[in-house]
Amino acid sequence: MPNNASTAKRLRQTKVRTERNKSIKSAMKTQMKKVLAAAAEGDVATAEAEYKLAAKKIDRAGSKKVIHANKAGRAKSRLQRAIKAAKSA
Repeated sequence: MPNNASTAKRLRQTKVRTERNKSIKSAMKTQMKKVLAAAAEGDVATAEAEYKLAAKKIDRAGSKKVIHANKAGRAKSRLQRAIKAAKSA
């Protein structure tokens, strides 16, 4: 337990931020899975539509520092490669 008011407040703030970050990251991962699933099925149109939403969520997570900016770029690149592979297959 915190010994003074400032540490108690920090604990409360940390809990709120952790929950918010977890929600953002979870939504991002779910959207990425939708893109990869559509690409694996060969449904390019759906994959591209889902990618637009995924890119938005990934960019937002990167800009909010929930994930590192380089990880955001890498994730988007991987999704684009999956869509490109589905197009050519």
